[in-house]
Amino acid sequence: MDWAYQASKRLLANPVDEAISMLFADIGKAADVDRVFMLEYDLHHLRFRNAYEWCRCGIQSFLKELQDTPVTLIAWLHQSLVKGEALMIHDVDNLPRVARSLQIEMLRQNDKSVLCVPVLHDGSLRACLGFDMTRHKRRWRLEEANELSRCAALIATARYGCAVPGQPLADAAATPTPLIFLLRKSGARGIGLDEILGLRSAQNYTEVWLVDGSVVLDQRPLKIWAGLVPKAGFMRIHRTAIVNLQHVVELDRPPSGVRWDVRLRTLSKPWSVSRAYQQELRQRLGI
Repeated sequence: MDWAYQASKRLLANPVDEAISMLFADIGKAADVDRVFMLEYDLHHLRFRNAYEWCRCGIQSFLKELQDTPVTLIAWLHQSLVKGEALMIHDVDNLPRVARSLQIEMLRQNDKSVLCVPVLHDGSLRACLGFDMTRHKRRWRLEEANELSRCAALIATARYGCAVPGQPLADAAATPTPLIFLLRKSGARGIGLDEILGLRSAQNYTEVWLVDGSVVLDQRPLKIWAGLVPKAGFMRIHRTAIVNLQHVVELDRPPSGVRWDVRLRTLSKPWSVSRAYQQELRQRLGI
């Protein structure tokens, strides 16, 4: 198993797009998988597209379908990718309840087992690279995940590190601000990130507090949202709360110094800041 060597040969000898397509065919056959794919993020990590795909003969392609897709569809997977972690799904049927939307999509694609690794460049998540098994279930080996990760690192350098790289989804300045979708019992609602004041845990759900004064109960837990919202603009201030830093208007430290409070734009009541997050919050606010 030396897929990275094959990746190096392809990427050195061919234009990037052509090399990746040929590489996917190489490793797909070598690994005896049914589908090789690369999902590429937009700059905000709110949408993705299926940028490259190889399918075994007789296996359905989803390259054209998964374009400009909300990242909330893969939220459970995304939380591992943003941490730089590979995810080995041996049995799609046994995914946890919180991964229900991802499971539905995988079952639609007839996936039985899936392996995904992050594609990172300059410390930022740019895409994910993965294998699908549709003919039968497969228990992935750590060696396979490690070798696929080596391929991902080479692809990242070739695609994003060159002077004129291929552009990921929504790199163009004219692209509208993407929406993130709130999942409610009655359906879904798309909002911009700047509309979110903060997020609070409600056991297995999340309260999404909005600038218009409303609070929407999202059907996913806070740990999923912690991976969805960009860390550049959002920060956890308590194990049960995340705030949008652009809406912080006041940080109050009582004389006792025991409990700090943060006040958010349009909200009358402050939110508590845990001791563990106080110093980081001051630094993020520049005070």
